[in-house]
Amino acid sequence: MPSSSGLEGPFWRSIAVFRFASLAYVGLLVLRDATRYAHPVAAGAVLLAMLAWTGVTAAGYGRPGGRRWPLLLADLGVVLAIILATPWVVGRAALAAGVPTLTVAWLAGPVLAWAVSGGRRRGAVAALVLGGADLATRDRISPSALTGAILMLLAGVVVGHVARLAVEAEARLQRAVELEAATRERERLARDIHDSVLQVLALVRRRGADLDGEAAELARLAGEQEAALRALIGRAGAAPDRDGDERDLRDLLDRYASATVQVAAPATPVPLPARTAGELAAAVGAALDNVARHAGGRAWVLIEDEEETVTVSVRDEGPGIPEGRLAEAATQGRLGVAQSIRGRVADLGGEVRIVSAPGAGTEFELIVPRSRR
Repeated sequence: MPSSSGLEGPFWRSIAVFRFASLAYVGLLVLRDATRYAHPVAAGAVLLAMLAWTGVTAAGYGRPGGRRWPLLLADLGVVLAIILATPWVVGRAALAAGVPTLTVAWLAGPVLAWAVSGGRRRGAVAALVLGGADLATRDRISPSALTGAILMLLAGVVVGHVARLAVEAEARLQRAVELEAATRERERLARDIHDSVLQVLALVRRRGADLDGEAAELARLAGEQEAALRALIGRAGAAPDRDGDERDLRDLLDRYASATVQVAAPATPVPLPARTAGELAAAVGAALDNVARHAGGRAWVLIEDEEETVTVSVRDEGPGIPEGRLAEAATQGRLGVAQSIRGRVADLGGEVRIVSAPGAGTEFELIVPRSRR
């Protein structure tokens, strides 16, 4: 429920103002027509009860926690009871002679409250209940009474629709603010990376290019990481993939195929939402990087397209992962498996299964749903 300071707050304050203003009008009518009522003293008591209930609803609806079913139902019930008491207090003869009912426009208060709290359907329900009760208390339904009931129904529908639009606009504005903040943070990180990490990687690449052996290999790896980071920074301010965009997972994983990495994929496309496909491919790349570092680089990648999920298996023939090694690496700050693989797949609503035994190689199973859970 939005806070009272949000776009919905002014609706509730307007309802409170309307109820007090309409109650003042009711008070003037009671003073004017009291001599024509069947029970004038009872009319005064009902007017005081209406004043007290108006104060209760103004205080209750003024708090976000009070705009719930207990107060909404009580509001409807109190106004309904006053409507049903009108024939006895005013008298059917006076009503037939054209004396207004006790509630007049005040009965629209619950209709507006229900409309703001739940939209046009809830407002229409409250309007039909109160409007029907008001018409049922009359011996003869005049055109003005019928017109009032119809106007109250229209008010419930229109106010409910506008209130829902305001709530949706507030939610979209909040998402836009969060997206802008996230974009600024990415841009700040991109600047920091450019001024620190990229400069170091570029220096290692330049200095190691003239050396031989392992130093040259380190320079080559530094160059690859520099290129990857520059590409990531270039995408930092790019617009996110639109809802509905899809990518064929085969195209993203085929780029990992090499003399040491075999990729087996279905003959038909494996479409996934663009972000899901990109994150899954990045997780597979992290798994292959782990294979290159610890298992000699030879690996097999298998894509399995199932009805509700897509599973990518990465298997190697290395020495395997000793028991407890992953937890130990995480505590040492080496988060390749924990973040680059498990973290990415978890963000997609999937799971990672790791099967490994000493001397028998390791298999990563990356399972993601087709739609976000």
